[in-house]
Amino acid sequence: MALFPTILPARLKEILAAIGQARIGVVGDFCVDSYYIVDTAASEPSLETGLATRPVREQFATPGGAGNVVANLHALGATAIRAFAVVGPDSLGLQLVQLLKNLQVDTTGVIVQPTGWQTHSYLKPIVNREECHRYDFGGFNTLSSPSAHALLAALAAALSGLDVLVVNQQFKRGLHSEEFQAGLNALLLRHPKVVALIDCRQLSHAYPTGWCKLNDLEATRLCGLTHLPKDPITRQEAVDSAVQLFARWQHPVFVTRGRHGCVVIDPQGVHEIPGLHIIKPTDTVGAGDSMMAGIAAGLAFGASPAEAAAFGNYVAGVTVQKLQQTGTASPAEILAIGESPDYVYQPELAEDLRRATYHPGTAIEIAEPLPADFVIRHAIFDHDGTISTLRQGWEQVMEPMMIQAILGPAAPTIDRATYERVTRQAREFIDKTTGIQTLQQMHGLSLMVRAAGFVPEPEILDAPGYKRIYNDALMGLVRERKARLQRGELGVEDYTMKNAVALLQALHRAGVRLYLASGTDEQDVVLEAAALGYAALFEGRIYGASQDMAHDAKRMVLDRILGEIGPGSAAHIVTFGDGPVEIRETRKRGGLTVGVASNEVQRFGLQLEKRSRVIRAGAQLVVPDFSQLGALLALLRLNPKSPATPPKP
Repeated sequence: MALFPTILPARLKEILAAIGQARIGVVGDFCVDSYYIVDTAASEPSLETGLATRPVREQFATPGGAGNVVANLHALGATAIRAFAVVGPDSLGLQLVQLLKNLQVDTTGVIVQPTGWQTHSYLKPIVNREECHRYDFGGFNTLSSPSAHALLAALAAALSGLDVLVVNQQFKRGLHSEEFQAGLNALLLRHPKVVALIDCRQLSHAYPTGWCKLNDLEATRLCGLTHLPKDPITRQEAVDSAVQLFARWQHPVFVTRGRHGCVVIDPQGVHEIPGLHIIKPTDTVGAGDSMMAGIAAGLAFGASPAEAAAFGNYVAGVTVQKLQQTGTASPAEILAIGESPDYVYQPELAEDLRRATYHPGTAIEIAEPLPADFVIRHAIFDHDGTISTLRQGWEQVMEPMMIQAILGPAAPTIDRATYERVTRQAREFIDKTTGIQTLQQMHGLSLMVRAAGFVPEPEILDAPGYKRIYNDALMGLVRERKARLQRGELGVEDYTMKNAVALLQALHRAGVRLYLASGTDEQDVVLEAAALGYAALFEGRIYGASQDMAHDAKRMVLDRILGEIGPGSAAHIVTFGDGPVEIRETRKRGGLTVGVASNEVQRFGLQLEKRSRVIRAGAQLVVPDFSQLGALLALLRLNPKSPATPPKP
């Protein structure tokens, strides 16, 4: 299987620039997504029923279902979009047509069925920032024969002018009657140059000339497996299903795996597009439509199926970050995520220790085979949790501080369910952002405080304000530990990971240049490394966070090294870290990665959560500590017993 994770920025810009020339039609179950934002603070008992009213503070509507595919295509920059749909003689039908016209969509293919058809709509009440039970319209429709004929006639007139036709099916009782299926299949046979991209929940098999996109649950069910919607579906099951469906249909197949990415099979083989690591809260509503729009736009441009899926992955990666809406992605947003995407590697290995493979006789896990020809000349180290444990327990300091900041004055009296929800939110955020600059974490906290709505706007702090509160709490802990070190009550070995200093010394003796890169403020990193006695081994190459969120020490160090040695020499870099940022950034640039799944309390032994975190970030080796130093150095092809001739820079 070939990994196809990255579209280079220049190529991404080329695709985005060409989308305006794409000619794409969308046929299927168009609907209206209607949102009602309810503010219960203004509720009062109804005089007639005595029940509490649900006052609507705001309402808005967007195209949903197949309409969401169209909305995404428009946001991407497509200008030649044609819609083929059926609506009812109702206000929702008028609204849907107007929503499409607002997007400059050609609606001449939208048919009004006078009887037996209610315009599809999802009514979504949002109460206290939570989406409640949805009201669905159109679930009892029956497509009439005249409507089927009119729709097929519109398609017949338009197909020769299209590059791609997206075929969408949302509802069991939508427009995909047997009569319509037979007619559309006949049309597709007469227009083989048009790529028919099929996205049908129950009818993927109904259009055998099409290129199917389906999720892993749908794919495995078509291949005889009986997973329930909440069941985990393994990567191998997804791949095997894609292979079977390709053999059955003889056309490219796209099997989406949610946060785990996508599997694509075409005549060139099987391709895997990894999932994206996203820090912000996510809402997956409409993500499949966003992915579909990206694939369609890519194919219309002339991209290969794998490249089109990688592009669709970026589009969905943008829209899942837009909460309580069927969001779209602009070219600028896609460039922002696509210029330096963060991927999730080997999620199943990360989540299951039983899959681990170890270097013989050691606890060193081989997550991926090491390159045969690497030679280490530069070693980058994260600090906290990789070498030093002076800041051990920072998460336990940050979590209550975040909870208090989010809840504000409501914290003492808030109901238990809300308190637990905010606690989960804080923990998930800390886990996702481990390793990034504290200032960036506090910027995220400021956004969370504002979104939660418990703190009055004038009282919400900026990122430096929240950072001061956090640092004050944390530095008291660090100062006490440094004082015990200075008094001789505890030694360096009590505040460093097992054999970490010995590893630094061995690498230094071998002539490897050492770099320390941390998300902690730079002056604090320098002082703490000096207090623990190994600052000199880095020969001034110690880098930490500044007050500028755009300045990231780990990215800066990697770019500086590559600027000195050239991008083609990235294989001479090894990075050691217990957080995802340093691992992920090194993998992007082609260096070797050693994840440190450290137990900072014991200073030795495996911490399962960290193991999962570093593997998902792309660690090739995983060590619990550096106790098996000789074996680790041998794996890295360094002689642990005698100094080596310093390599040329």
